[in-house]
Amino acid sequence: MIDSRAIVDSAAKIADNVEIGPFSIIGPDVEIGEGTVIGPHVIVRGPTKIGKNNRIFQFASIGEECQDKKYAGEPTRLEIGDNNVIREACTLHRGTIQDNSLTKVGSDNLFMVNVHVAHDCVIGDHGIFANDTNIAGHVKIGDWVILGGSTQVHQFCSVGSHAMAGAGSVVLKDIPAYIMAQGYPATPHGMNTEGLRRRGFSPESISLLRKAYKTVYRKSLTLAEALAELDPIAAEDPAVKLLTDSLHASTRGIIR
Repeated sequence: MIDSRAIVDSAAKIADNVEIGPFSIIGPDVEIGEGTVIGPHVIVRGPTKIGKNNRIFQFASIGEECQDKKYAGEPTRLEIGDNNVIREACTLHRGTIQDNSLTKVGSDNLFMVNVHVAHDCVIGDHGIFANDTNIAGHVKIGDWVILGGSTQVHQFCSVGSHAMAGAGSVVLKDIPAYIMAQGYPATPHGMNTEGLRRRGFSPESISLLRKAYKTVYRKSLTLAEALAELDPIAAEDPAVKLLTDSLHASTRGIIR
């Protein structure tokens, strides 16, 4: 299962049924879970932990030192969950001690060609990150997020669960949960209602979310005033609560 032309450090922890292609290099302090397939010409440096049933394509660089000038060789980490697809030339960097020393990727994500995930990012589950998307340091991304091709996300921004950004978007502020965004800078363009229907959200919850969107974006309210209206509704509906939680958590301000 490990090609004879691959270089695998004796200190790496490799499950029995992992495949590693020719000319790939697996360093020490690397752990790779069952069923994961590492293609040819992949470099994995540690400390990095990769879960089960991932597929990593050629020329990807996983767990490399970050590009933060403050980084001084500290033993920071990268953790990747299960069932992710990481396509050609993707780069996923380890964290820094200025944050939590950890870059963390969840499960069931698709990283298309040439996606960059910088230091200290925290990415949820079921995301799709299209070609040439760059996610800067300290970014937090929820579940079921879609970032169109060449999306650029500024450092310290957050993207809430079920949000979307169209191709070529430049995200300079936080995108709340469920919001569709587009442009440079990215601005809101409604709710991702079609995605919510596909994921089994009830018509009642979708209707409440549409009203919540109008409260935030159509009533000329401050964010605090909008939250004062929405928090009582959120106490009764989990879908609205996910939205208000993302609004409360915003530190950079939300896209407008």
